[in-house]
Amino acid sequence: MGLSIAKKFLKEGLNVAFIDNNERLLNTVKNLYQDDTKTLFLLTDVSDKQSVKEGVSTILHQWGRIDVLVNNAAIRKETPLEEITEEEWNLIISVNLGGTFFISQAVVNTMKQQQRGRIINVSSFGGQFGPLTSGAHYSASKAGQITLTKVFARSLADQGITVNAITPAAIETPEMDNMDPEKLNKMKESIPVKRFGDSEDVSDMVLYLSSPSASYITGATFDINGGLLMR
Repeated sequence: MGLSIAKKFLKEGLNVAFIDNNERLLNTVKNLYQDDTKTLFLLTDVSDKQSVKEGVSTILHQWGRIDVLVNNAAIRKETPLEEITEEEWNLIISVNLGGTFFISQAVVNTMKQQQRGRIINVSSFGGQFGPLTSGAHYSASKAGQITLTKVFARSLADQGITVNAITPAAIETPEMDNMDPEKLNKMKESIPVKRFGDSEDVSDMVLYLSSPSASYITGATFDINGGLLMR
């Protein structure tokens, strides 16, 4: 989903900074792009405040501004409730929830100075409804993202900064390649529109929320789930 979002922004002529703590993954993505004036690839741990600060400083040094932040970094595990260790709990919460907070916090001053900014948090169906295939720690972190969305949105609304969340579910990604086909088919049949979503369904919404057309929308959560959860 992150790659699809990045491609959509680049197609619109925007600069994109890719942030990840996996150097191999960053190098793989880097090889897809030739124009290094439009892209940055930063080895950054979003759960570490100092690492985030250094990454944001690099972006500002390169481009002088940050208009859109998409908090898409996450770790998902399906560990049963009784088997979640303290170490695994802390890892999931620190990356999924702590990362969203620290990097959002790091870009706020720049966006305030610009009097314009867009923050989009990629939460999950699991953060609203509880886990279907994910662990308690993942669902708790994603529910926390939705709450952080409202906290930041209310605090920043009069500064020209909007903050919204999206909650994808059953999006067709390479992760599904490792799932049982029968389980996948049952999952698909449970979706009212009778299909899985794709990365374009997600990136189209992110692009809209980043645009001037969405300037009156803040503190909202948008479901992208084919009707699995209707409110």
